[in-house]
Amino acid sequence: MRYEIIHIDLSQPLHGLCQGSCSLHIIFWWHDFPLGSATVSPNALPISSTALATLAAQKVVPTVSAYLCERFPDVELSLTRFPPLDSILPASSPSDLSVSLIICTRNRPEHLQRCLQSLHQLTPAATEIIVVDNAPQDDRTKVLIQQFEGVHYVLEPRPGLSIARNTGIQHSQSDIIVFTDDDVCVHSRWLEQLCAGFSTPEVMAVTGIVLPTELETDAQSLFELSYGYLNAGYQPISFEHKFFKQHQHAGVPVWDIGAGANMAFRRKMFDQLGGFDPRLGAGAAGCSEDSEMWYRILANGGHCRYLPTAVVYHSHRQTLKGLQHQMRAYMQGHVVALLIQFEKHRHWGNLWRLLGVLPLNYLRLLKRAIRHGFQRRYRTYWSEVLGCLLGPWTYFWVTQNLNRSHPKQTIDSTINNY
Repeated sequence: MRYEIIHIDLSQPLHGLCQGSCSLHIIFWWHDFPLGSATVSPNALPISSTALATLAAQKVVPTVSAYLCERFPDVELSLTRFPPLDSILPASSPSDLSVSLIICTRNRPEHLQRCLQSLHQLTPAATEIIVVDNAPQDDRTKVLIQQFEGVHYVLEPRPGLSIARNTGIQHSQSDIIVFTDDDVCVHSRWLEQLCAGFSTPEVMAVTGIVLPTELETDAQSLFELSYGYLNAGYQPISFEHKFFKQHQHAGVPVWDIGAGANMAFRRKMFDQLGGFDPRLGAGAAGCSEDSEMWYRILANGGHCRYLPTAVVYHSHRQTLKGLQHQMRAYMQGHVVALLIQFEKHRHWGNLWRLLGVLPLNYLRLLKRAIRHGFQRRYRTYWSEVLGCLLGPWTYFWVTQNLNRSHPKQTIDSTINNY
């Protein structure tokens, strides 16, 4: 199913939408801030400007309400009589924090070129931009970087996304360290909004929203609209000690905090807690190096924030085979992360999620999949189950490899040395 993505700025006069041959994925904005989204089938077209305004109101009211509660926590405000949106949404606030932007890449210069080109529009710009070339097969990335002034090239011959990110941290010098992926393009106010999230000293990590660049294929629309792995919603959320304790008994859902394609950390956090676990991420267990870091932050009393005002655009995998591979890696990495979190913190909720919650969830999903003939939503079911089954074996394999690489060090000290 192909969707045409339409961005509508509600600060401008609305116009109706004409009849089309494909479905629409509409993202509603107020100037530079995304407020909500809606999907419209071809059968519902055309839509008049009045009907579009009604649809927009339905989708953005929860977001505006969240900003109202955040901005005026002690004032009772009627949701039917909003103040002007410009007085509710975050105002521009210059930050004196220096920012190191790190992009890890491997053999994808075409994607990386588009990403670097999008960085020219950033206001303010990053203090430094570091591209970590992770175990490349050729010098195409190095040659590409020479075309971009002010971009620092770092070669990391050891494969693994966590290793590459830790190498980038070692070469950075700023107060805030920001990560994005090579298949991402960024919004002009992205860094400004990420830095705004570090408003209190307890906040150690800030994430932002990841919107789709296009939804041209069935795999892309399935990943975005059915799974929703990268888009954590349009409302700001704070993740603090209360959130951690509330969910600790059944496995803290740190994956809800955001996505590794759009995340920032205080530099001192890495000094205190160490770098990304090299057993996780692409090139190792598959993924979850970001969520394990957020778990570590919360377990040690720090706070994380999700700000949908910090926007990047991601190119999802185009083929079903690529999506199945991705979902297998997601679940494999997730299981390894649960075991690592239990290993480090002895929080039994991680094992309960692994041995109880996940099997029950996939049994329920199997019943629904059989009832619906393994239609669209269930096309990655067996890939996800395979990832879960491979997870425990992968955990022991990557742990043994790490111990062989550092025979005189414990795992925790190895991670802290990155």
